[in-house]
Amino acid sequence: MADRIDLTAVVPDELDGKRFDQIAAKLFPDYSRAKLQDWIKAGGLTVAGQQRKTKEKLMGGELLHLDVELVNDESYEAQDIPIDIVYEDDSLLVVNKPAGLVVHPAVGNRDGTLLNALLFHDENLASMPRAGIVHRIDKDTTGLLVVAKTLKAHHSLVRQLQKKTVFREYEAIACGVLTGGATVSEPIGRHPSQRTRMAVVPEGKDAVTHFRVLERFRSHTHIKVQLETGRTHQIRVHLAHLRYPLLGDPLYSRLRLPKGASVELADALREFPRQALHARSLGLIHPETQEDMLWTTELPADIKQMLSLLRADLESS
Repeated sequence: MADRIDLTAVVPDELDGKRFDQIAAKLFPDYSRAKLQDWIKAGGLTVAGQQRKTKEKLMGGELLHLDVELVNDESYEAQDIPIDIVYEDDSLLVVNKPAGLVVHPAVGNRDGTLLNALLFHDENLASMPRAGIVHRIDKDTTGLLVVAKTLKAHHSLVRQLQKKTVFREYEAIACGVLTGGATVSEPIGRHPSQRTRMAVVPEGKDAVTHFRVLERFRSHTHIKVQLETGRTHQIRVHLAHLRYPLLGDPLYSRLRLPKGASVELADALREFPRQALHARSLGLIHPETQEDMLWTTELPADIKQMLSLLRADLESS
């Protein structure tokens, strides 16, 4: 990755009267407007060699010069943590995240995260916002997420997420027997009294989840879930709202044992250590080639084993 950006562009006449930052976003579309505004304020993006204000209107014909150095964020430590990289090129990489790995440092998790592992894997990611991480999955959810390696890729992936064109498909085990698939369109926000939880609340953000049944068992259902939005705990909250919470979910579920379950199945259900949720497929448009990309990963061993036990219980009944 280049550590310096040096570009020029002439403001076309048809942009006469537009704001500096609006024009910059048109002429340098590989970078977000927020980043361009930062560079304008810092003097890295100039008009005819002069620093101007972001809201200042231009006339057309001016020469814009973008000359900035990508500064490394040294607030996080690179750590040698093994990561399963499914795909990597000069623009992006796709990681298959294991259970128990936090995606980004936060209070109580300052290190030992995927971000720390990415910085060790590629030191150039230190110059990217959040080491290129553009979306997250919960600590105990497994599966695929994409990381941007360039600012152009970062801008493209964020826009695709905002436009809801990124394909994200999960597989999960829900408690209870679902009769069929459905779409849940309910707003999600912070729980009014329990701050560690999210909930369906009238003042929450729009959230849309599609799910369909793959396999039914005596007291559980194997489902496929597709996200249209990406709210915190979205799948977990929407299924709990329907009264079909995820197996093993420590926040939104409680143990349900099928009547007459074998000792092996009962023990496995009691001891399942996390929400049974796996981000299985991820699809997007490649930021450089504009090619449609799709990655799919295997279900993790713990979910596979649980499905086998649930099938055996159904057959024995």
